Amino acid sequence: MIRYLLFGILLYFLYRFIFNFIIPVSRATREMRSKMSEFQNRMQEQQNGFNPQRPEPVKESPKAKEGDYIDFEEVK
Repeated sequence: MIRYLLFGILLYFLYRFIFNFIIPVSRATREMRSKMSEFQNRMQEQQNGFNPQRPEPVKESPKAKEGDYIDFEEVK
């Protein structure tokens, strides 16, 4: 008789443990993983969308010095 009572109590606590702890934790974990994956995908899309191609600097040929130095006047 006591054996069945202890077995019933054990099943009850096992049931409560599974449905009040294990299942909610697994759902929260799954939801967090999906949110993190979604966040990473959005960040990756932003990185791919914002990938400006830097133009190569144009190498200017050195200009030959011409004539005299021109003095700039100050404007008042």
